[in-house]
Amino acid sequence: MARPHPRNVSRRQFLSASATAVGTVAIVTPKVLGGPDHVAPSETLGGALIGVGGRGPGTYQEMTKGLNVQQLAQCDVRWKDSADNKTKYTDFRRVLDRKDVDLVAIATPPHWHALISIAAAEAGKDVLCEKPMTRTMAEGRAVADAFKRYDRIFQIGTFGRFGMAKNKDNVQTRKLMTSGLVKQTKGTIVRPGGFKVKEWSGRLDQAEAPVPKNLDWDMYCGPAPLKPFVPSRVGGTHRWYWDYENGGLGDMGQHAMDPIAWLYGLDTTFPVEVEVDAAPAHPEVTGMWAWSKVKYANGFQVVLESREWGEPTGLKSVSVKAEDLDEASQQKLKEMPDPEPLLTFAEAVQKRKPAGGNAEAAYRTVAILHLTNVAIRVGRKIRFDPQTEQIIGDEEANRLLNPPMRAPWHL
Repeated sequence: MARPHPRNVSRRQFLSASATAVGTVAIVTPKVLGGPDHVAPSETLGGALIGVGGRGPGTYQEMTKGLNVQQLAQCDVRWKDSADNKTKYTDFRRVLDRKDVDLVAIATPPHWHALISIAAAEAGKDVLCEKPMTRTMAEGRAVADAFKRYDRIFQIGTFGRFGMAKNKDNVQTRKLMTSGLVKQTKGTIVRPGGFKVKEWSGRLDQAEAPVPKNLDWDMYCGPAPLKPFVPSRVGGTHRWYWDYENGGLGDMGQHAMDPIAWLYGLDTTFPVEVEVDAAPAHPEVTGMWAWSKVKYANGFQVVLESREWGEPTGLKSVSVKAEDLDEASQQKLKEMPDPEPLLTFAEAVQKRKPAGGNAEAAYRTVAILHLTNVAIRVGRKIRFDPQTEQIIGDEEANRLLNPPMRAPWHL
């Protein structure tokens, strides 16, 4: 059961005290007060940012759009020598312990996204988390389950689906692809380039250095292995290392896939097969790849092309249309309701309904990237079971879905 929201408790206490004082009780709807089912648009919510560098300020601003938010706390592991544990923290758990914090923006490196998101949900907070959602498949499932269990709001920090959903033809395409009427299709979407593959391919020539006095290196590593400090492991170049992220595909992939996953209903299912063309993978750092072919049970295919290494596939996008269905199925499609409009983070917080980029949708979208990277790392085609969420007949690949975390951290 979700923990009671601290702001709901305080409002009830306030109303009870007020009614006693004046000797009368007014009937006020939950929508006006915020109540258990709504947050009043005029209510001031307490906000916190965890991970203040890079995308941090932008992620926080996205979280506050359409809401009245007062920033109460910031947290960053680089404040070891300046944190006051009042407004500046190095340990996110102290932030989540605060009862006056309602909303949390997470902009740490991805190896921390899952644990902080889950802890925030458990603490009764709503979350806007920077992309990619997680570093691994198992983390994505754990986050999605946590936000369902604790009945909190999650929005991934990429918003391409919202623009895609404004087009009426796109709405009809999603309706078609999520109708269950498309049994087999040759539909294909080719996504050429834009993944920063070379920029975020790792280097092995980086020298060790003393840990900066302001950096809590142990806390930075967190669930990742505690290794000697190398300056490139912090900052944007953390994307070079499998320990923290998944290269350029991890960095840019969820941006690219978010609108595509919504349009074709890929955020309601999982791939069944992934084949890649890539350079031999290094166990420590990310590398170059040419393409990934991601296939679904109905034959639909997503093709990612880096255009930075190797040769492209030569494949072209093939649309899926209602006219491809037989007459009976076309009639069934017409009788089905259109998809529900996507809710922004602000609307989701106020209405207490899932956001457009909710945790389950974000997880199924990022699965395209995670499974591609697993195939790159093992150097072979993989087959995935959407029911068990496991790779079929490949234990080495399966271990990459849920690698162990450094104690005491765990999902």
